[in-house]
Amino acid sequence: MNILIIGGSRNIGYYSAIRFLDAEHTVTFLLRKASVFNRDAQIQTALNSGKAQLVQGDALVKEDVQRAWTSAIAHGKSGSVDLLLFTVGGEPSFSLNKGFALSPPNLVTQCLLNTITTLPDLQTRIIVITSVGLTRSSRAELPVPLKPLYAWVLHPAHRDKIGVERLIAHCAGWEWNDNEDGKIHPGILADDWKDTSGLPSPGSVQEVMVIRPGLLTDGDCLADTPGGKKYRVSEDELGGWTVSRRDVAHFVVDVAMGRWSEFDKRRVNIMY
Repeated sequence: MNILIIGGSRNIGYYSAIRFLDAEHTVTFLLRKASVFNRDAQIQTALNSGKAQLVQGDALVKEDVQRAWTSAIAHGKSGSVDLLLFTVGGEPSFSLNKGFALSPPNLVTQCLLNTITTLPDLQTRIIVITSVGLTRSSRAELPVPLKPLYAWVLHPAHRDKIGVERLIAHCAGWEWNDNEDGKIHPGILADDWKDTSGLPSPGSVQEVMVIRPGLLTDGDCLADTPGGKKYRVSEDELGGWTVSRRDVAHFVVDVAMGRWSEFDKRRVNIMY
């Protein structure tokens, strides 16, 4: 496969990239700072072999995303990108005046909007990482001790991720209910966002899935550990607590390399 990763400098995107490269796939990274991998032996080996390439740019800049698509297409042998893995995430900062806030408040939504409006081929498979706790039913199933964390600390990031899911629902032709799926907060998407140049028409993006992890940890990949605790995946609410970023990456690659038909056109939760 020929893969473009937006948000691959660390965490789920990075761990997924390592797995893809180990499996002899080609990977293009769009990075704000290409120097992030200067001391990464695995990435340097992949760069020297031609399996990986770095495109310096910012996903908040549409022209930079367009360059990433162009470079990724040229990087593969088929003349196309087989998979887009979108793992961009925002980290809220705290101030006494505003509490926890994300800057810009629509960081991830805007990055995805730039990515999806420059999508060169509607047949490209797309995996997008969001989070549990976005929908009303998901929040209701959160363990009680986690509810304050999701309601206060993670709230700005989750408002942004609701915008991400709204974009995907539009492009995939999925139904959207403001009361259940989430109402778009002011500043996340413009009132006329459906008129954005290049936005795919409703239902025209068919090869797409959304992964909603539980509270993310920096733990090991238990799926690789004999006898280790395995993650669970379901379209239904799981009511769990956490999942490691490495295990989410394990699932991403597992789906992309052999289980796509099982999870295509689905929004699934993943946690232990």
